[in-house]
Amino acid sequence: MGLNVVNLVGRAGKDPEIRYFESGTVLCTVTMAVNRPTSKSDEPDWFSLEFWGKTAEIASNYVKKGSLIGVKGSLKIETWSDRNTGATRSKPVIRVERLDLLGSKRDNDSSMMSNYDKSEF
Repeated sequence: MGLNVVNLVGRAGKDPEIRYFESGTVLCTVTMAVNRPTSKSDEPDWFSLEFWGKTAEIASNYVKKGSLIGVKGSLKIETWSDRNTGATRSKPVIRVERLDLLGSKRDNDSSMMSNYDKSEF
């Protein structure tokens, strides 16, 4: 039996990037800064997030740089070969299954959020 669940709350580090594939699949990526409550440092931890399908479309429409969001997903490790050195590189990525928009309407464009109902998603 295994368990791979990640829950994070933080702010989007940049506007989302969205890609549409010929198969109809949608991918949205964004970085997320999460402050550690016990850390004396002002430096947050940074995470790479990936959203797929309908969640990707929602993220691309509603998440903007600085948006407060909560995510639930699973951790995966992406690996690739460095083009210059040929060395194997890797980075952790959170594959998001659930997205919660946590900011107040004041934090976001009110026209963008006016017709949004989280219960739909």
